[in-house]
Amino acid sequence: MIKKILQFLLFLGIGVLVMWLVFRSQNTAFQEQCRLDGVPSDQCSLTDKLLHDFSTVNIGWILAVLAAFTVSNMFRAWRWQMLMEPLGYQVRFSNAFLTILLGYFANLGLPRMGEVVRAGSLSRYENVPLEKVMGTLVIDRLMDFICLIIVVGLAFLFEGKILLQFIESGRQGGSGGSSLLTHPLVLTAGALAVLGGIFLLVFWKKLMELAIFKKIASIAIGFRDGLRSVFQLRRPGLFLFFSGGIWLMFYLQCYFNLLAFPPTAQLSLGAALMVFVFGTLGFVIPSPGGMGTFHALAIAGLALYGIGGGDAFSYANIAFFAVQIFYNLVGGILALTLLPILNRK
Repeated sequence: MIKKILQFLLFLGIGVLVMWLVFRSQNTAFQEQCRLDGVPSDQCSLTDKLLHDFSTVNIGWILAVLAAFTVSNMFRAWRWQMLMEPLGYQVRFSNAFLTILLGYFANLGLPRMGEVVRAGSLSRYENVPLEKVMGTLVIDRLMDFICLIIVVGLAFLFEGKILLQFIESGRQGGSGGSSLLTHPLVLTAGALAVLGGIFLLVFWKKLMELAIFKKIASIAIGFRDGLRSVFQLRRPGLFLFFSGGIWLMFYLQCYFNLLAFPPTAQLSLGAALMVFVFGTLGFVIPSPGGMGTFHALAIAGLALYGIGGGDAFSYANIAFFAVQIFYNLVGGILALTLLPILNRK
């Protein structure tokens, strides 16, 4: 119990630290802009701007964001059912869907804890061996990784010129701002990623001595069966459709969020794709729900298209609160309430 509390505090601390660095950076830039515009410092508050920007949001587009995220979770639940079928288990859609919501809810506390909670919940309510469920989740994440690579490739194919121009303008000291590669927010996120990698390398042997790692050998057979399920699918085409649909909905979330906020509403579909890639990479770095890391990289992505730091910071918070805070909190509470009711027997 104490170990889990310490882990929670560690990752929460990382998220809060990055969030504070992002806020401090944006606040400094905002104060400088106010000085250039002749606005008195007592009338120049980034917090006030953030509250004002929230009041300008188009609620219709935010509802579209929530709808797109819901559809992505439905696709993920159907895909999960397909992965369980070759193992001989007919998993109910309601359980698959609600445990996915529960997983996102758990990620708000501890990064990557969602997969453990999701697998444990489905194993409990569907009476499926945990190791088999975990095996299917490896396939689930592997497909997400492949889709992410494809999305990154598409972003650089259609919008790579914008990125190169931004970097080049930074090298020449042009009006485009500092180089993306030396942007303080990107450097902060990169430094955290490097520190995380060093931590794993240094403490790898000690981690391998933990009980959970020692149990790996005993569950390897069931885990392998879960992995094999992807090769025994009855409808592989439908499986690929759901996989692509999940990421299409993720992309639409980003685009709808941009449309919801007036300063970013004019951005094109291609720009939304690049901002989507940057924001998604922010969730790869461990922090509760992507707190701070998502903000840093979303701001860096919007900088490619001339969106100022204050407006970019507001966009990142609007997008973060709509899904990571509001949706996942409500969805998690709903899942915790409905799962025991629907599985009384």
